[in-house]
Amino acid sequence: MDITAIGGLFLGLISLIGGFLLEGGHVGALFQPSAAIIVFGGTIGATIISSSLQEVLSIPKLLKVAFFSKQPDAVATIETMVSLADDARKEGLLHLETRLEEIDDPFIRKGIQLVVDGTDPEMVKNVLETELYTIEARHHVGSAIFETAGGYAPTMGIIGTVMGLIHVLGSMEDPNQLAPAIAVAFMATLYGVGSANVLWIPLSAKLQNLSKNEVLIRELAMEGIVSLQAGYNPVLIRERLTAFLAPASRGDNTEMESEEES
Repeated sequence: MDITAIGGLFLGLISLIGGFLLEGGHVGALFQPSAAIIVFGGTIGATIISSSLQEVLSIPKLLKVAFFSKQPDAVATIETMVSLADDARKEGLLHLETRLEEIDDPFIRKGIQLVVDGTDPEMVKNVLETELYTIEARHHVGSAIFETAGGYAPTMGIIGTVMGLIHVLGSMEDPNQLAPAIAVAFMATLYGVGSANVLWIPLSAKLQNLSKNEVLIRELAMEGIVSLQAGYNPVLIRERLTAFLAPASRGDNTEMESEEES
């Protein structure tokens, strides 16, 4: 479970509702079924129109990734690559075939399999780069779905408000009911803008962030595989791969200290 995603969503909703209550509002006033149907139904419908069936079917999986994903561990990946490099240096590249079963990451397993099969180093790098490109493209499609929904939601909110105002102005028999009815009409705008900025756009940004982190670790693994095949010393490989990490993750405070001084 991703605490930051769930905690951020919870904090955003609580802040909006809490601020409304502090102004003297009532929770019941925030729940308008007709406005919710117009905004959320319209947003989801428009998003489905602009997406393929395969992309729409992937939405439950994307939500699971956003809230419950377990990101690859960069430090653990470095340790795995150094261990493989150490074995290759002692026993030879063919010996790595005996360790394929214990490698959980399919990207690393594919790279090591190519190395064991005697594939040309340049071809190994090309294959892994292509794999990395397809991963990025797939992730972009996933985040784009929620970004699209975030673009439609405010417009659906405005449409809902206009529809509500049309209904209100078309039945003005009782002027005393005019102000409350207009307030209800504007709930659609609240739903549209609120859902876009608390749900849809943040979900898209979350998926993009997860994608960047995963791609970075894949690049780290690819560098390790290429270095391993070239026969580099495991100590040198560790140094090269550690360079991918942020200073705080590798225990290097030099960069942080220089930023503080400036």
